[in-house]
Amino acid sequence: MNFDPQAIRAQFPALSKPVIYFDNPGGTQIAGTSLERIQSYLVNCNANHGGAFTASVESDALVVAARVAMADFLNAARPEEIVFGANMTTLTFHISRSLARTFQPGDTLVVTRLDHDGNISPWLKVAEDRGLRVRWVDIHPEDCTIDLADLRAALQEKPRLVAVGYASNAVGTINPVKEITRLAHEAGALVYIDAVQYAPHGPIDVQQIGCDFLVCSAYKFFGPHLGALYGRYDLLDKLEAYRVRPAPATPPGKFETGTGNFEHMAGLLGALEYLQWVGETFGKHLAGQYVSQYHGRPQVFKQAMSAIREYELKLSQALLAALQKVYGLRLYGITDVNRLQERIPTFSFTLDGWNPLQVAKQLAQVGISVWDGNFYALAVTERLGLESKGGLVRVGATHYNTLDEVQKLGEVLRNLKK
Repeated sequence: MNFDPQAIRAQFPALSKPVIYFDNPGGTQIAGTSLERIQSYLVNCNANHGGAFTASVESDALVVAARVAMADFLNAARPEEIVFGANMTTLTFHISRSLARTFQPGDTLVVTRLDHDGNISPWLKVAEDRGLRVRWVDIHPEDCTIDLADLRAALQEKPRLVAVGYASNAVGTINPVKEITRLAHEAGALVYIDAVQYAPHGPIDVQQIGCDFLVCSAYKFFGPHLGALYGRYDLLDKLEAYRVRPAPATPPGKFETGTGNFEHMAGLLGALEYLQWVGETFGKHLAGQYVSQYHGRPQVFKQAMSAIREYELKLSQALLAALQKVYGLRLYGITDVNRLQERIPTFSFTLDGWNPLQVAKQLAQVGISVWDGNFYALAVTERLGLESKGGLVRVGATHYNTLDEVQKLGEVLRNLKK
């Protein structure tokens, strides 16, 4: 079946409202299956972990099902490699504290100027606490891509860890994470990938990438507010966890502090069930490219995310064309139509005579939701010289957006009046 945006939109209750959601990089709308899972959990098996009674047993089974589904989504080797937490940033601070115990004063950590601060500040704090050196990797400001030559130079310094994003939440650039991981491992470094922005837009295979850690957030891929961390089991097993004494001593439980957000784990399962439906309904024509590598649900997830990627390429083409027609608008990031495979459909810009907040408010008045500011990608707006000027306007599409919505956005921007 051809990709059908209207059939997709019917799966999202919020999309019945007369609002155009281009604020998706900050959090997508939630799929109906996810909402149903959350409500069903709270009504039927709302209980704490580890009890002998029915509700607790059923609750624990749902958590296991969510963990298995998330492992399939990322193609982790085993479900125990998936750790749940509040969000990407909280999980990263938590794991960084455990990793810090393995570092020695004078060791080097690598961060990049393209990243969300959730994959920068935790490592800055570790460096401060442990007497480490932080090596920043620069970007090419003309297209907001990572400077691989600078990365290679940084790796000559034999860092202990490289923290890098899969895709930029500010300007949409997709980093070559498989190549970066290979280079980092050759230099003896661990690799920690922030995949929050990429997860809604394309297939992820942690085993193929070869990374040591990868983290994402369900509310960025059609589920509730919940973070999920992949970590190689051997690393998770040997790392010291900051936990209460009666908590499990093995992963993933030793990293999941306190009572879990079980209803949102059920909601994550619902979001992944939605993506499974997408793969089964709109991704069958892509099965041939995955059948030799995957089978069962992991294959269906790859079909789903590749079908989404195909459709979103059309949205990217339309967004690029629409924004380039706006007088005085400057786009940041990759703007070559022949390089759109190197980015997700997240476009950020400035507009002559307007600060970003003014643009966002004008769009909000006609029912178009966008973000303005730095989006916690402080290093990006600082590097581009925009932090003191209000940052950027960010328009981010996902597969439930339509070409008509893109056209409406372009019309409004072309006719803005103070």
